[in-house]
This record gives sequence, structure tokens and C-alpha cells, in this order.
Amino acid sequence: MKLHQHLIATAAIAVAAALPAVSHAADPIVVLNENFNDVGALSNWQLINNSVPPGLAWSQGNGGIFPAPSGPASSYAAANFLSAQNGMGSIDNWLITPVVTLLGPSELAFFTRSASASGFGDTLEVRFSPGNGSGTAGFDTVLGVLGGISDYPTAWQQVISSVDYNGQGRFAFRYIGDASAANYIGLDAVIVTTVPEPGAYLMLLAGLGSLVLLRRRQLM
Repeated sequence: MKLHQHLIATAAIAVAAALPAVSHAADPIVVLNENFNDVGALSNWQLINNSVPPGLAWSQGNGGIFPAPSGPASSYAAANFLSAQNGMGSIDNWLITPVVTLLGPSELAFFTRSASASGFGDTLEVRFSPGNGSGTAGFDTVLGVLGGISDYPTAWQQVISSVDYNGQGRFAFRYIGDASAANYIGLDAVIVTTVPEPGAYLMLLAGLGSLVLLRRRQLM
């Protein structure tokens, strides 16, 4: 999958000047690390519910349905069929990361699962938007889809998506579908890492938009 347009780097010159030049690939830099210990206190994340009719936004996990993969039982973000009011309608519920600065090959990693219940089908899109905007506009790049025509994982699994991009951007988790068919999903341990390309500290580079399909790792 490839981006349909060239993405222009917008990394701050001040950052470039503060770091030394490198001639070889550097170690990954963590630019975002969120464990959702308190969804209500998230800093610079956006919770946007475009469901029809709108119901509940993404919220704190319910440890009684299933516990987080680590830490306190409720320390994950959750969305469910009540994203549409009274569980009736069309779900379109967004959880959007803060703006991050990527310096080359980068990875978005997270854990997710659904509640074990037959007869339901949850769907989560993972999207990317270049730039430092706000709202849901600009998320034209779909990095992958979980669920839908395939089964959503019913045990915590790590999902990793790779992007080769220079500049500022945002990632989004979009819970969608018919509320009558949806159930409950959790999201945890969102980490974004980036690996500066040679010379990335000294110049602004044109973005390169190759995207690698999602791959899963089963939580041991």
C-alpha cells in the first residue's frame, strides 16, 4: 500500500540543530507511549464520535469484561455498541493520537482484543494523516483493518504497522460498523517509534509514503 501523494517534511529546524549528524541508522526514538491508565486525562488526544446517532465516545476499559494485558485491570481504552445511541444506528467512533514528528522509518504498535461473544463482529480501522491538523479530516491512508469480514482477536494481540515518512502526522483508531452487530473492543499500549535516516538531523527531507501491511504478534 502506498500513499497517494508526496508528503512534505515539516520537522522543526530547532530539533535538527540540537542533535548531531549521523552517518548510519540511529536507534529508534519513542515519540508516543500511552497505556491509558486514565482515558479522561489524555493529553492532546482527540475523542470524536461521528456515529449516527452519536452515543458514547471511547472510554476507560471495564476490567469486569476483560482485564488489561498488564497493569490495573481497567487500564485500557474501550469502545462498544453504545458508540451509537442506545446501541442502534451506525458507528463511526474515532480515537486520534497527538501530533508526532516522524524522522523516517517508523512503527505504530498497539494491543487490542474484543470480548468473546458469538454472533457479533467488531471492526477497527487504523489510519494515518500527515500534518498537524485536528479533527478527522486528512486520514485518507488506511494502514489496516481489524475484524470486519474476519474475526476480531478475542485475546490480546499486538499489532504493528510501519510507515516511512518524514514530518508531522497523526494516527487514528476508527471503530465502525452497524451497532446491532458490534460488541466491545479494547486498545492498550500504543507506542510510536521512529528511526532517523542518515542526514535527517541536518536537512528537511521529502516524505516517502510506502506503507507496510499490519502484522500481528500473539501476546504470550
